[in-house]
Amino acid sequence: MAEQKEEMEVEVIHSWSAPRSLSTGLMYSFAQRDDMEVLDEPLYAHFLRVTGIHRPYREELLSKVESDGNKAVNEVIYGLGRKKYRFCKHIAKQRLSGLPSDLMKKGKHFILIRNPLDILPSFDKVVPPSFRELGLAELVSIYNELSELGKAPHIIDAVDLRRDPEATLRGLCDDLDIPFQEAMLKWEAGPKPVDGIWAPWWYKSVHKSTGFQAANKYPATFPFSLYGLLEQSLPLYNMLRRHVKQTSSLLKAPLPPPNLPVPANKKLLAWVGDEILPRDSAKVSVFDSVVQGGDSVWEGLRVYSRKVFKLDEHLDRLFDSAKALAFNNVPTREEVKDAIFATLIRNGMFDNAHIRLSLTRGKKVTSGMSPAFNLYGCTLIVLPEWKPPVYDNTHGIMLVTATTRRNSPNNLDSKIHHNNLLNNILAKIEGNNANADDAIMLDKDGYVSETNATNIFLVKKGRVLTPLADYCLPGITRATVMDLVIKEKLVLEERRISLSEFHTADEVWTTGTMGELTPVVKIDGRIIGDGQVGPVTQRLQDAYKKLTEESGVPIPAHNETG
Repeated sequence: MAEQKEEMEVEVIHSWSAPRSLSTGLMYSFAQRDDMEVLDEPLYAHFLRVTGIHRPYREELLSKVESDGNKAVNEVIYGLGRKKYRFCKHIAKQRLSGLPSDLMKKGKHFILIRNPLDILPSFDKVVPPSFRELGLAELVSIYNELSELGKAPHIIDAVDLRRDPEATLRGLCDDLDIPFQEAMLKWEAGPKPVDGIWAPWWYKSVHKSTGFQAANKYPATFPFSLYGLLEQSLPLYNMLRRHVKQTSSLLKAPLPPPNLPVPANKKLLAWVGDEILPRDSAKVSVFDSVVQGGDSVWEGLRVYSRKVFKLDEHLDRLFDSAKALAFNNVPTREEVKDAIFATLIRNGMFDNAHIRLSLTRGKKVTSGMSPAFNLYGCTLIVLPEWKPPVYDNTHGIMLVTATTRRNSPNNLDSKIHHNNLLNNILAKIEGNNANADDAIMLDKDGYVSETNATNIFLVKKGRVLTPLADYCLPGITRATVMDLVIKEKLVLEERRISLSEFHTADEVWTTGTMGELTPVVKIDGRIIGDGQVGPVTQRLQDAYKKLTEESGVPIPAHNETG
């Protein structure tokens, strides 16, 4: 007869999950290891004793399993054992206050999550589903507490576990610093010695399994009586899902996570509708007009030294554009200003920041083109970012001419500053394909209108010229620079300008809120002037910089109230 091993200290691995999350299958997986003993919900008896909750097996469980929380933690979970590891399957709601702090401070922890859309349809076979029963709020609390302890837990999703069990388990084992064993992928069907007393009520389905089976291609119909519970729980699941490590080649995104142009913008707050939200939560409805048809107007604003530059001029154009598109239930000017100021103050953005301000026709009662479906009022979006000028304003940029023509007022008037930007985007694609910074767009007669993103100026023999605003947007920065040209006692001419005039210009620059005043040193392969930033351009850049320092609408000071 084999000699029984002496008891020793074991390394405890804690699995935390909501009910119906494949946690029992995962317990069976770990039970197949030759170095692992498992405990099925060792805090369950304590949970029932303290809460007084009824279960069909309550009395049997309390009579056979340790129900004192201190003893359950110190003597059962962290007690001596005969194998190197001990796997403890926990349901998050069973972690009640008052349990020993060692429960979280000791051992290794991971979290198993599952989409409430998949949990809820099968939940009420034994108990009615509720927010408390799901325990997703407690899962978030567990994640936060472990992170504060410097032990941010590995998170796996049941959908990944079913789609690629081996890759998901290998990733989990790597994170737990234990060797992966092939035995974890299979087990025998039927009840197991490690099952809790409640198994006959809950484990009928998992007892039929012999491993992690792929999910059905199409899911079950969702019981809409649980719609409110889904709305409450889904954001918590999504928050945890963002921390899932992609371990399977089947699960990797087509592209790696991109680097942001300004890393500080990973954490920002944006205004959507009537509230301020974190970046990843700042979303509009799929019924919003901006989604349904690009039916929205927008402005770009810059912040310099606690002031919003040309705020009133931009708001004038925003409201003019909304009126031209016959928007109804538009917020007031003061409401829009308050939203802008509140968002900037919340973000602490008082300089070198840019705002993308959008006003959509709003959410529809049903999908469709007709504005008659827009009965909720407009949707206001204030998107602030840390953003220096987007072009090289010191050395200049290169332009090419696009074949895509600028919209004619016969089709869509450019004086409406709308979000339907496909015309500009097509030209920008041409610029990208030519490795240029932007693309010049011509009108229907072949005269220069603007670039895909900015207005454009040239200097020839001391005279400053810019195209008429018939096909181009009459930009706020354009108008500002035109005023500066006059103040600098330069000759300004606004007229139709052919492309060859830009090719042979002494100097060229573009204007826009996002890029300010940007020199152009090459167009369609032609060097502009001597290929350097010209004196008139530099003179107007300096004047523009001085104007931004001296003018603008101040951001109100934050006054703390008791």
